[in-house]
Amino acid sequence: MSDALRIALVGNPNCGKTSLFNHLTGTRQKVANYAGVTVERKVGQFTLPSGKAVRVLDLPGAYSLNATSPDEAITRDVVQGKIAGEDNQDAFLCVVDATNLRLHLGLVLEMIELGRPILVVLNMMDEARRRGMQINTQKLSERLGLPVVETVAVRNAGIENLTNALDLGKYEVPQTEMNGLTGTNHEKIEQILNDVVHSVDHEDKRSDFLDKIFLHPVLGLISLAVMMFIVFQAVFAWAEPFKALIEDFFAWFGEFVGGFISHSLLNSLVVDGVIAGAGGVIVFLPQILILFFFILVLEESGYLPRAAFLLDKLMYKAGLSGRSFIPLLSSFACAIPGVMATRSISDPRDRLTTIFVAPLMTCSARLPVYALLIAAFIPEYQVWGLFNLQGLVLFALYMAGIVSALVVATVLKLFQKDKSQHALLMELPSYRIPDIRSVWIGLLDRAKIFLKRVGGIIFALSILLWFLCTFPQPPEGATLPDIDYSLAGMLGHLIQPIFAPLGFNWQICIALIPAMAAREIVVAALGTVYALSAVDDDAVSQSLTTLISGGDLGWSVATGLSLLVWFIYAPHCLATLATVKRETGSWKTVGYMTLYLFGLAYIMSFFTYQIASHYLG
Repeated sequence: MSDALRIALVGNPNCGKTSLFNHLTGTRQKVANYAGVTVERKVGQFTLPSGKAVRVLDLPGAYSLNATSPDEAITRDVVQGKIAGEDNQDAFLCVVDATNLRLHLGLVLEMIELGRPILVVLNMMDEARRRGMQINTQKLSERLGLPVVETVAVRNAGIENLTNALDLGKYEVPQTEMNGLTGTNHEKIEQILNDVVHSVDHEDKRSDFLDKIFLHPVLGLISLAVMMFIVFQAVFAWAEPFKALIEDFFAWFGEFVGGFISHSLLNSLVVDGVIAGAGGVIVFLPQILILFFFILVLEESGYLPRAAFLLDKLMYKAGLSGRSFIPLLSSFACAIPGVMATRSISDPRDRLTTIFVAPLMTCSARLPVYALLIAAFIPEYQVWGLFNLQGLVLFALYMAGIVSALVVATVLKLFQKDKSQHALLMELPSYRIPDIRSVWIGLLDRAKIFLKRVGGIIFALSILLWFLCTFPQPPEGATLPDIDYSLAGMLGHLIQPIFAPLGFNWQICIALIPAMAAREIVVAALGTVYALSAVDDDAVSQSLTTLISGGDLGWSVATGLSLLVWFIYAPHCLATLATVKRETGSWKTVGYMTLYLFGLAYIMSFFTYQIASHYLG
């Protein structure tokens, strides 16, 4: 790609830039971080009709080159040529929302002042026409002194307009003396709007109608609660057929592969360590993808900023702000992007509080653990003939994380010297039908990330755990299962008294250790530990089947509930803690976070076990 055309997408948040990037590149895109920072770097490639290759960089959304956040700083540095490797862009595509030119043209004018080669992409033209807006594209091009191309990022026709323009080299260094615009940028924008935009009816009646519901102080909160409730019901109900298929496949695959391996230790490594470990985690992929599907649809539809606005007053009372909503919602998928998303919060006090409570949101890595324990201890039947009881319990676990986050934020607020309220100013984009292509690409990315974790850290830890659970071998005349004489068995028995008040047995204690690297490894770890705790091959097969299908694990109900509560709070994710260190630059912050989360986990699990033991036996 050394001779490829190099272009970069620049635009405000909510301008349709990411949808455009997804349609141009499809799945031929990579996501990484810029060197030294945690800002994402998205690069893809595509081919023009002429056959020329194009490398496209999707820059973070920015309202201005006068950066107020790390995201905007990266965009500013790239367009100013200050980042090595990204300083030789052939053209910048300034993506502009046609329905909101007053706001979005400001960034274009700042780009013009830099004198870089630019092609203006007038996006969402279908929505502008639906609102009765008439935009003279030719006159806009003349006033800016730049080529302008109309697009609809979610339709192929609009993409063809853009690729044809790139093929013809329709991107230019702006000639500011040719457009005749004078005054401040605000005054220039007013001149442009008066000259090129004619509106029959500028109001967005559809958005106004929906906002009367979703931004209503009562109806809006009810709608949000119902939406979240439906999501958690779907995570369990929709995923079951797919989970059954994956379970059957790994059960068959384990038997098939094991039949070819006669050596007992090698057979145990492959079947108990690798296949059972990977299968015990992959089985929960459908639930994770269903959760991400809803999050992506809500994001694409334009609903999420409104939810942030709706919750601003409530979150302020807990020491947060409405801007904390989107990072915390992102944490439902994974706390790492959630912590990174706090860069959009300009107030340091609100940002630090949001980082502290982000790990309390129930991330997708907890889903395998919750699904395993709920299936084992919560019966599957309909409540009032409508609701799945297991889905209700999952919803309660998510709500416990949310309520705990608000309580922790409220406590942190008591220790803050600055009690002032910071106004929430944010753009509310138009409602739009989600772009199916962007949602599909987002789901593929999530599946790749999840499977990479299974193939990487979880695979490695499963093998390591198998080794620790297998060696040293038992002495002659041993009467206990082999694992009792292993390094893991000895360690589990050593630390079990610490966790005895929580109802954890020594097998659980062993599984909690590798779970520090990644929460979902606890499922694979329990599978390995219980398989190697069996006394014969039939018992091994039975224990694995029992574990993966959520059957009786030999624990009391109190132990199961205690372990569920433990995973609401415990910081079993080293990657999250490392991200907090990068974002805050403070090991002290990481230390405080780790201590309070483990402290909460122990205290809440202790009370759960003691109360449940008393009333449930």
